[in-house]
Amino acid sequence: MGFISDALNRIQPSATIAISNKAMALKAEGRDIIGLSAGEPDFDTPDNIKEAAIAAIKRGETKYTAVDGLPELKKAISAKFKRENGLDYKPSQISVGTGGKQVLFNALMATVNPGDEVVIPAPYWVSYPDIVMLAGGKPVFVPTTAEHGFKVQPEALEKAITPRTKWFVFNSPSNPSGAAYTHDELKKVTDVLMRHQHVWVLTDDMYEHLVYDDFKFTTLAQVEPSLYERTLTMNGVSKAYCMTGWRIGYGGGPEVLIKAMSKLQSQSTSNPSSIAQWAAVEALNGPQGFIARHNAIFKERRDLVASMLNQAKGISCPTPEGAFYVYPSCHGVIGRTAPSGNVIKSDEDFVTELLAAEGVAAVHGAAFGMSPFFRISYATATGILEDACHRIQRFCGNLR
Repeated sequence: MGFISDALNRIQPSATIAISNKAMALKAEGRDIIGLSAGEPDFDTPDNIKEAAIAAIKRGETKYTAVDGLPELKKAISAKFKRENGLDYKPSQISVGTGGKQVLFNALMATVNPGDEVVIPAPYWVSYPDIVMLAGGKPVFVPTTAEHGFKVQPEALEKAITPRTKWFVFNSPSNPSGAAYTHDELKKVTDVLMRHQHVWVLTDDMYEHLVYDDFKFTTLAQVEPSLYERTLTMNGVSKAYCMTGWRIGYGGGPEVLIKAMSKLQSQSTSNPSSIAQWAAVEALNGPQGFIARHNAIFKERRDLVASMLNQAKGISCPTPEGAFYVYPSCHGVIGRTAPSGNVIKSDEDFVTELLAAEGVAAVHGAAFGMSPFFRISYATATGILEDACHRIQRFCGNLR
């Protein structure tokens, strides 16, 4: 009988964190490494948000709060949902967690029974299937294609749903592909979900504000109000507000679900950091102008990276609508030989050899359930991105 639990043995460590750690270790050894594996804006947290945190410390806001969030923060989230998404959530329908990951974790752990199925379009964020498996559920993947912009097609979704389906997990704009769904594309998805009343919907809107080229964001319960009673609308301050390390995520949903999530959180972490919560109040209520300024820079970087990667031999890179990732195909380099003498047989081989030869850290597509692709985050300085893309071009040019 093993010491480690069966539940823990069902899951893997996060692939994106593993690659970031590997890149950091190589850097510490003095290697010239460019890390493009972490989904983290390079912009600093805006000053008004920092000042709000400092003011909270000075006011002595350093005690426990309600398990799933300060009343003031729930009020700010409620106002945000109404203002930006046209959704009405009372404070009792809102849960605040230590990052979006905890909100997702709580929702799935509180509802999934052994054998329950959770439908997840691929490519997917690395943590979705592992959280499902930890809860004893079965992830059911719905493959998408580059031709369809990595967006789930209604027929494929329909086919994946069975009487055992508990949840449909949906992410737009997507990590890793950057794909963002228009209102009409979402309507086709909600039409399928309306035919299956037993399926709950978990929509991960973490990249809501990171959209380009006049794209208009909408969320599933906004497109189809009849889904409201079985939808958890998840979001957070990490990406748009440059607050990854502050660890504040939140969700709005039916009271029965929010209560269950709060019960679980009361026995795990209790409340998220009181100081980070006060910073999040300012993030949501304060000036929002910096988001558009950041997006203009992200859009330039996206265009630069897509253009430069498309000039690399054997790489094909679509231009995504949102988030700060590109998800290029490395199909054209499979079977070729790297400078090390190793043959590239998979996207994992490709990123391993790229890191060894050129010091560029990217994440292999298999980690997101779709090969042969790789993910690059362009949430880093433009000069660094240019250097990285030159290195990728050189690496691909040197393959035999």
